[in-house]
Amino acid sequence: MAAKLIALFLGLSLGARYGIVLLLMAVQSACIPIPSEVIMPMAGYALAHTQAQLILLATLASLASNVGSYPAYWVGAKGGRPMVEKYGRYLLLSHRDLDLADKFFTKYGSITVLVGRMLPIVRTFIAFPAGIARMNQVRFQIYTFVGSFPWCYALAYIGMKLGARWNSDPRFKAFFNRFHLGVELVLVVGIAYFVWTHWQNRAKVVVG
Repeated sequence: MAAKLIALFLGLSLGARYGIVLLLMAVQSACIPIPSEVIMPMAGYALAHTQAQLILLATLASLASNVGSYPAYWVGAKGGRPMVEKYGRYLLLSHRDLDLADKFFTKYGSITVLVGRMLPIVRTFIAFPAGIARMNQVRFQIYTFVGSFPWCYALAYIGMKLGARWNSDPRFKAFFNRFHLGVELVLVVGIAYFVWTHWQNRAKVVVG
């Protein structure tokens, strides 16, 4: 499946490849769990063949993360905790989830976003609690970019290095296919665990 996706991706024009990568990176930063662990290695393989191209790709992908993060930040900042308390039941959010997010931002402050951007899964959802915490917008954008860049660079670098030996060593195709499948399984299990545990405790879920 991964090989078919890559073949399809490579069949697109250069502009379309960049457009798809940036769109997906923006969407996954808006609290929609599309794994950057798959997007960026594929982008690195297809779009980065030199160090300059790698830096350009990581920079654009990081900026796309900034763009995608803002809607989630805005919803959190405008609606705040009252909105989540009113509609939280539909997202299976509990008071404990809100208290935990508040406590984390109170204890660690803005650095939460910087660190969160470097963590799988967490980086997808960090913008929303940052908005609820009313984190300074300029600092939010700076930390989002600074935290996203090394993540995007590292994943694209892996893709670039794998791509250089993609056709010469079949082990790399097998490795990427297993990696791709592993990321999807972790994502599915994580979402299933969240839904199951919160559904089990739905009596404690935030209500309006």
